[in-house]
Amino acid sequence: MSLSLASPFFMNFTPKPSRKHVAHEWLDYLRESNGLGGILAKTEDLAKLKATVKLTLAKVGLEHLSSKIEAGWRSSGQNDLFLLVQSASTANRLQQNLPTLINELAKLGLSCSTVKVKIKPSSASWEVRPRISNEAHQRPKGLNAIAKKSWEELLEKLAPDSELRKTIERLLRNQPK
Repeated sequence: MSLSLASPFFMNFTPKPSRKHVAHEWLDYLRESNGLGGILAKTEDLAKLKATVKLTLAKVGLEHLSSKIEAGWRSSGQNDLFLLVQSASTANRLQQNLPTLINELAKLGLSCSTVKVKIKPSSASWEVRPRISNEAHQRPKGLNAIAKKSWEELLEKLAPDSELRKTIERLLRNQPK
């Protein structure tokens, strides 16, 4: 059987894209794609917001606090700016300078109606680990010394042909050592 180029086995498929893309082409692809474009846009907006807040803090004289602050917009609208901080002292310092911060943010082109300073919950200082198997938590095996002694004392008091005596002898004989 001979195959010609006109046969149905050779269809006109689009060639595979080259794998040698440069970074700016991938960014263009991400911006244009349906789901990832929105995520990339939000990430870029947050990066711009963080840079603007850092610049504003530097103008006000609080640049040493910029590493302790996470900035973000309220999800329902773009007019409420949230500043998450790690400690109450940082939150108080920002609260004292809020009017100045809002004015400086407006001068840099970032208009916000309110700025809310919130303390970020600290992470737990403990972690959940699986229980290490040790003998203290294992189920006891056999009789302890006091129980064994009690059964032996009872055994001595019973008649030699008693069914109870035979049962107790079996119990003591079958205990793990």
